Order: sequence, then structure tokens, then C-alpha cells
Amino acid sequence: MESAKLSTEVNFSLPECGIIMFVDNIVGSQNRISKHETKKWASRKRDLFLTRSQISLIFGSLLGDGTMRIGEGAINANFKVEHCLAQKELVHAKYVILKPWVFTEPKLSYRYRENGEKYLKSWWFRTVRHPKLTIIQQLFYPESKKIVPWNIEKFLDERALAWWIMDDGSFSQGRIDISTYSFTL
Repeated sequence: MESAKLSTEVNFSLPECGIIMFVDNIVGSQNRISKHETKKWASRKRDLFLTRSQISLIFGSLLGDGTMRIGEGAINANFKVEHCLAQKELVHAKYVILKPWVFTEPKLSYRYRENGEKYLKSWWFRTVRHPKLTIIQQLFYPESKKIVPWNIEKFLDERALAWWIMDDGSFSQGRIDISTYSFTL
């Protein structure tokens, strides 16, 4: 076992089989920027690091409703939070934790009915694109479809579990149920 450092706050003991490269890439990744990013944003992005709270939120949310993607023509991934209108407080709580990674506040998302009528759908925000997030995206989307990584237990802590429950969980008859219906065994 080796110990690898994700940020100034996080130390994980990880087996050597591929995970060390994952962690080293998060710490030592080049902050490549696309031609579309301005120097102003590039300098802010260079100083970003993932705290333990942010990592727990991202991993827990990716097991739930969170998504990551590398957009067309983009180099790096971003993380997106989106919840229904009733979960505005949950979106805001996630935003507060990820605020250094988010350059715009949460927004309302609108949809259109077949008759063209506009209606409110959800609250959402997205992080900046960053190489550190790309490493996590590759872990959860190795072939462009979200999976549960084989080593997920290395990244699950009580906070990640709490975020997962808030995304896809319910409490009924004295027990917590997490909806994992689309996961394979």
C-alpha cells in the first residue's frame, strides 16, 4: 500500500493497481486549457484543488444524479448538478461547497410543452472544465456511459454516502433506500 495525496486535506491509502496513477494525475496533471478559454479563467483554474468535501460531493453525486462530460471540442470535463425545483436548497448546498469550481451561480432550467408553452423544470449549475475533473470523469465514464468504478469503496466516505442518499435515496418505514435500479451487480 502507498499513500497518495489528492489535496492539502486528503490522504488516501490506495493499492498500486492503477489507482496511484489516478491520484498522481489529479495532483500533477497539466492545466491544459482550450483555445476558447481566456487568460483570466486560466489563471483562476490553475489555483484550483479538490478538498475532501468536494471529492465526497462529486463521488456521491455521480452515484446519484450528478453528471460529467467532455463537451464537443473541449479538452477537459466538467461536473453538473441538476435537481427539480423542490430541491433548490440541495442545489444551493452543493454550490456552496463547489463554489471555487463554479464561475456562475445556480440557474433555472426551462422546458417547452408540445404547444410551445415555457415552464420551469429544475435548478442547475456546472463547474469549470478542468483536468482534475477529467480524471474523475474517466473513472466513471470509461466508454462514455456512466458506471460504478470497480474501486468505488476507496472513495466512499460518510459524506459521499450522504450526498448519494440525498440524490437517490428515500426514508420509509425506518429505513433508507437508495435507488440503484439502473446499476448492474
